[in-house]
Amino acid sequence: MLLRLFRLLSVLPLSLLQAFGAALGLLVYAASGNYRHRLRANLQQAGYDPQRLALKAAAQAGRMAAELPAVWFRQGHAAPVHRVQVIGKEHVDAARAQGQGVLFLTPHLGCFDVSAQAAAFWGPITVMYRPPRKAALQPVALASRQRHNLAIAPANLAGVRQLLRALRAGESVGLLPDQAPGTGEGVWADFFGRPAYTMTLPTRLVQAGNARIILASALRLPGGRGYTLTLEPLPEPLDTDPQRAATQINHALETLIRRCPEQYLWGYNRYKRPPGAPEAPAQSTSGDAR
Repeated sequence: MLLRLFRLLSVLPLSLLQAFGAALGLLVYAASGNYRHRLRANLQQAGYDPQRLALKAAAQAGRMAAELPAVWFRQGHAAPVHRVQVIGKEHVDAARAQGQGVLFLTPHLGCFDVSAQAAAFWGPITVMYRPPRKAALQPVALASRQRHNLAIAPANLAGVRQLLRALRAGESVGLLPDQAPGTGEGVWADFFGRPAYTMTLPTRLVQAGNARIILASALRLPGGRGYTLTLEPLPEPLDTDPQRAATQINHALETLIRRCPEQYLWGYNRYKRPPGAPEAPAQSTSGDAR
């Protein structure tokens, strides 16, 4: 039933879906005290003034959710992926010219789903997939990722092996590096001035898979006009030490997010401690209010 609903909604104009989503995001912000508190606390932790940015961020989070039927299920030239303006594809071409695989790191910023769809036009890409908590959403999530050149890998050991095979074959892989990992799969690394349990998988993939990291961010354009996908390498080669590498990646993500902070998913529980994980180290200071 949910799958049918998503397919029906996918035919609506992208601008209409996003406008509805903005209203829905503001409604959730007003109705949910826990969500509102976390969103405002994360903004403040990053040095932003919640009074200035919280409502914009809540509206953009709603747009992100409401555009998914179109992003996932609209086909042909009307699909949102055909409204993506790409900046920096030469970095992908350079990696492939040297026989390397490409590890796309895409934070919860803008429309991250459309990034993988765009990359699939340039060759096979495998993205790590974590099943939704609600079983009713599973058929929707799986059907949405059945696209040419786009494969999914489960978030387990078999999935990691699948990612490695893809990279060693010179293909692309996609990860959400600011997604909280499970116990034993991460380290505590600074993120906007506070320790966040951060996955070490990118470091392992780069070291074992002959891969080059490309940061990807697909920012939403106003009025349903599409997205701007910016691709760029890490400012410096990835450190071989997992702890330093995780901090390096987090700081690179901060740079992306600060370019358009209202489109980051501030309501995500980024600072949670997985059961059994070690205690977080002492918190560092946050940036100046913005």
